[in-house]
Amino acid sequence: DPLVGPRCRALFEDGGVDDRLLVMLFLMAERLRPTSLWKPYLDVLPSTFGSSVWFDDEELAEVEGTTLHRATVMQKKSLQALFNDKVKALVEELLHIDEAGSSIEVRFEDFLWANSIFWTRALNIPLPHSYVFPGSLDGQQIRTGEVLGDSDLTTQQETDTTTKNSSCDENSESHNMESIWVEGLVPGIDFCNHNVKALATWEVDSEGNLTGIPASMYLILAQAGKSSVETGTEIYINYGNKGNEELLYLYGFVVDNNPDDYLMVHYPVEALRQLQSADIKMKLIEMQKAELRCLLPTSLLDRGFFGTSTSSGEDDDNKKKHFSSYSWSGQRKVPSYLQKNVFPQEFLSTLRTIAMQEHELEQVASLLGEVGSSEDGEPSDAEIKSAIWEVCGDNGALGLLVDLLRVKMAELEE
Repeated sequence: DPLVGPRCRALFEDGGVDDRLLVMLFLMAERLRPTSLWKPYLDVLPSTFGSSVWFDDEELAEVEGTTLHRATVMQKKSLQALFNDKVKALVEELLHIDEAGSSIEVRFEDFLWANSIFWTRALNIPLPHSYVFPGSLDGQQIRTGEVLGDSDLTTQQETDTTTKNSSCDENSESHNMESIWVEGLVPGIDFCNHNVKALATWEVDSEGNLTGIPASMYLILAQAGKSSVETGTEIYINYGNKGNEELLYLYGFVVDNNPDDYLMVHYPVEALRQLQSADIKMKLIEMQKAELRCLLPTSLLDRGFFGTSTSSGEDDDNKKKHFSSYSWSGQRKVPSYLQKNVFPQEFLSTLRTIAMQEHELEQVASLLGEVGSSEDGEPSDAEIKSAIWEVCGDNGALGLLVDLLRVKMAELEE
């Protein structure tokens, strides 16, 4: 953009904003500026949305007790703080570049609109290295996705992506041939709605052989052997494997009988920090590469949390080997429910660690001391899992899991 482009590039180069926030700032400024060159495109974009950040108090109360409710409340607070601290002043600065926009008021609703436009329409776009990183940016590191979202649902977005420039002494020609993935809007493709059985996918024409324009994007029919569609047929693309809470949170719609819908069970970080020996347990969880939450596809829950196993015989053998290696003394047998349990071991490892009593922590430390440690001075994740399983088994973990499920049920029934 000849008017605000130089200032937007400077903001990006300085590291004050990431690619996502930069697009939102640009959208706000161009929508508010009466003489915007982008007016024809902006005029056809929606002005209201069904996503949960647009819910009024009564609508938000309908989902109270869900992950969606907590994420929405957190996101509204985060967006309001970001608007007050940074966005309002930056958009006013962009508007003042043009005298016609110097007196325009910038409201939080404008930011909410731009945020929704971005999250409902953005694509991850490969751009030439020389375009994303001009000479003045060599050697810098740009982090994207740090501004928005620190909730259970926003972690499902592709956040905190790191794009690091190659070292300055590399051949500049190879730099120019690289593709850097940047999130942004692609007018035209961004009008496609979502369907699990997408009619089309989008592709990049890097050399311009098909479109005549290098680094351009186009739609291609996803169905093999099909080269055309009937006039009036809506062309869908697939937004990815997302459950209904995430779809409603990001896009403002849900899918009937969504095959990707899931139940999330998690142990709150705040509660973990209040436990006795919290620092030690958090360190053990990290060293085991364990998870504080698990996502259970609803298809797994048709027969409850201990349903009939649908895994292959090879998978079952791997599970047994996994558990057999845990017991050094042979006292811990392979659980009878192993092949039926739908909860991933990464989550159960966390619950075993959290449920440990002080004397059990001491026993685990003693076992780890007996086997020594790896070359870097710390026991491996497998050794830690083995020691905790040997000392604790699943009794405490399953009791804690029952408590978490009861809390989840109580939240949903409120």
